[in-house]
Amino acid sequence: MIEAAFFCNELRERGTDFFAGVPDSLLKHLCAYLAENVPADTYHIAVNEGAAVALACGYHFATGKIPLIFMQNSGLGNAVNPLLSLADGDVYRVPLVLVIGWRGEPGVPDEPQHSKQGRVTRELLGAMEIPFVVLAKEETAARRQVAECYESIARTGSAFAFLVQKDTFLPYRMKSDEESGALMSREEAIEAVVTSAPGDHVIVSTTGMASRELYELREKYRMGHERDFLTVGSMGHASQIALGIAHGCARSCARQKNPLRVIVLDGDGAVLMHLGALASLGVEKPENVLHIVLNNRAHDSVGGQPTIAGHVDLCGIARACGYERVLRVETRAALQEALKNTDNGLTFIEVVVKKGSRQDLGRPRSTPEENKIALMRYVQSF
Repeated sequence: MIEAAFFCNELRERGTDFFAGVPDSLLKHLCAYLAENVPADTYHIAVNEGAAVALACGYHFATGKIPLIFMQNSGLGNAVNPLLSLADGDVYRVPLVLVIGWRGEPGVPDEPQHSKQGRVTRELLGAMEIPFVVLAKEETAARRQVAECYESIARTGSAFAFLVQKDTFLPYRMKSDEESGALMSREEAIEAVVTSAPGDHVIVSTTGMASRELYELREKYRMGHERDFLTVGSMGHASQIALGIAHGCARSCARQKNPLRVIVLDGDGAVLMHLGALASLGVEKPENVLHIVLNNRAHDSVGGQPTIAGHVDLCGIARACGYERVLRVETRAALQEALKNTDNGLTFIEVVVKKGSRQDLGRPRSTPEENKIALMRYVQSF
């Protein structure tokens, strides 16, 4: 393995001094090093990967320097448009260093949502005509690859990518880790929802730890999993999946006085990634949607790097988007009380929670397709 400091110094010696992206578990030690060792105005955790590309392009336009963008390979989906329609050699020709966590690498066990992404990552970069190497885990070879990267950029004026495998970077322990002061863990908040959710309902949970915790809590209370959709990938899209379910329920359950309630368990990083989803919900105002945002101000599932949610009024945004009832709660008792009165139209609840999760947190034993089939049978039974 290589030190994050070594890799970053190799880049900085060649003029790269701006770093933007979305964290990934394979890059968490690199991100931790950057957070503590580069000026704050040169390290940016973007709301999504496409925004990171735009940030980097803007920095290049202002300075002429070569910026770095970091992301998980799943984030390439968000980045394809600006990489091809903004930074590409056929358009503005912007030199970029891409550092991409290679989740789902063939032959390396990983979660199901990473399987296809990992299998096609190299082919996707090839189709985008972005040269790449798999970052070496030994300094001499890695130094040669960095030289190759900047030689390629000098020759083409365009992007070059490093694919980062598991255990490429040595651990880097941050000297400080800001505590939020929250009283409730995310799992405790989800437990309150599971045990207090009103009437007939389904839950759409966001990607990462929240879905794993929801699955474990259903096991704990022997409830079954047919009412839950675990959004194991597609970060930021849980609320739009819920909106689609709500529309379907409104049609299929039209004969019922009270339609099936659709509860979204969202995260602050996920909400910020596709903030326009709140506007869609607010304009359409589905009366059977309850949108709960578990805000720990962090990308908790990939290393705990901070989001900007601590500086953003999520409740104010929800109100401005048209949500009919908006609350912010900080205790389990307040959350349980709020859940008693959620039948008065589109509701938004921001729940302040702590970072972190149990060390022994399990993973769903059912496949994503089995989850989908069980949910469809449950919803269509009404």
